[in-house]
Amino acid sequence: MKDVGIVGTPYAGKSTLFTALTQHGSSGGRSNQAVVDVPDPRLKVLSELERSKKVVPAKVRFVDVPGGLTAQGIAEYRQTDALCIVLRSFGADADPAKELADLEADLLLADLASVESGVEKARKRARGSQEGAAELAALERAHEVLNEERLLRDANLDEADRKVLRGFGPLTMKPWVLVANVEEGGELPQALPSTAIAISAALEAEVAGMDEGEAAELLAGFGIEEPGLSRVIAACYQTLDLITFLTTGEDESRAWEVRRGAKAPEAAGAIHSDLERGFIRSEVVGYEDLVEAGSWDAAKTQGKLRVEGKDYTVAEGDVLNIRFAV
Repeated sequence: MKDVGIVGTPYAGKSTLFTALTQHGSSGGRSNQAVVDVPDPRLKVLSELERSKKVVPAKVRFVDVPGGLTAQGIAEYRQTDALCIVLRSFGADADPAKELADLEADLLLADLASVESGVEKARKRARGSQEGAAELAALERAHEVLNEERLLRDANLDEADRKVLRGFGPLTMKPWVLVANVEEGGELPQALPSTAIAISAALEAEVAGMDEGEAAELLAGFGIEEPGLSRVIAACYQTLDLITFLTTGEDESRAWEVRRGAKAPEAAGAIHSDLERGFIRSEVVGYEDLVEAGSWDAAKTQGKLRVEGKDYTVAEGDVLNIRFAV
């Protein structure tokens, strides 16, 4: 499960978006967190095919820190996997491009302070230690990038440097999803990148507690075909480079997240570490092929099921059955 921090300037609507996405109100405390299901209509279809006793979607945790980019807020956001940047794009005085630039500057300065502190400590560890010297070199390279007002994720850092920096949770190295908080029925401002998504947090919050059919009808009235939660999660999966594979059977039909390019043993490990350690092979059938066949046994009979080994790269929508021995 991935954690996504919701960040925004005052009055941008980040907490309204959090409420809309999670259907939870503010709970106070250091941070508001809510785990939500990743919408995936394939699970219902699979559960009907295999008569599964239950359906288990993949999960995403959204984090909204009251007060935003305070010292405590920054510390909590550092622990997330991605940031959802909310930009006010409603009202005559809205300037989402400037708001984005200001937030970038704040996040960059936060990383710069963290790296500078790390450099001082690493200098002491670097004396007589190759590992310490390597850490110091990585932090000094990161410091140079940030000092040039460049985001770490845009720098040409190698994997060794990134490994060192991950321990600091740098905010400018995380994937970002940009959300333009627009008026009801509003479109994406031209000043923002085309990869940003336009959502009316107020409208989404209004429909959050409605019946699913009524909510869809109201959203359709504003030309919105897909709820905000689905669009935000899809954008998060894309920026985190994640795909979904599926398992199904009599006990349950379930969705699992895994990084794009993962081999079959890594996917098995997402289910349980024992499956990765004892991986033998995986039985694989594409979701569409399985639905067309009508059942797992029918897919096997029709030759649509493949047996793959450790070098198989899992694809979006693969339905897997892991064979293992411990």
